[in-house]
Amino acid sequence: MHTGTQVIQTERLMLRPFVIQDAESMLRNWIGDEEVQANYGEPVYETIESVHELLQKWMSSYAQSEFYRWALVLKDRKECIGQIAFCHVDSVHHVADIEYCIGRSYQGQGYATEALTSVIQFVFGHTKLNRLQAFHRGRNVSSGRVLQKAQMKYEGILRKSYFYSDMGEYDDKIYYGVIRSDIMSH
Repeated sequence: MHTGTQVIQTERLMLRPFVIQDAESMLRNWIGDEEVQANYGEPVYETIESVHELLQKWMSSYAQSEFYRWALVLKDRKECIGQIAFCHVDSVHHVADIEYCIGRSYQGQGYATEALTSVIQFVFGHTKLNRLQAFHRGRNVSSGRVLQKAQMKYEGILRKSYFYSDMGEYDDKIYYGVIRSDIMSH
């Protein structure tokens, strides 16, 4: 059914399990950036110790075959510029929810699309999962473009289903999905 997080090579990126040595570039590029982490829906990590703690948790989870979390590493610079992960895996129904983030100075260069496209290919080629899905919040339009470019299909909106507690405002969740036959029949 599952393979766990395997190394995937793309033209510009190596997607691989996180290692403790990623902490510095994570902190420099994305995990300490309030804007990136807010868009990703995760807390900001401000110290190398807190990043090490998180990495230890992730690294111990790699022993589980249904745990998928890739470091996005620039091949030419060995720099961790973001991540892509399955935030939820439903092994009964063969579905996984995808999330991703890219450091601010690396956004708009196609890295997220390159990573997501390669993960979709990997999943349908090497696991028994039949469906991958993701949503973006209404105000995060660029994330929607990534999903579209990676051949995921628009499936609908859950209106005002996301709440920004810091601003007391609601936003839509806009859902995309891709199923095995979308990709494997070509």
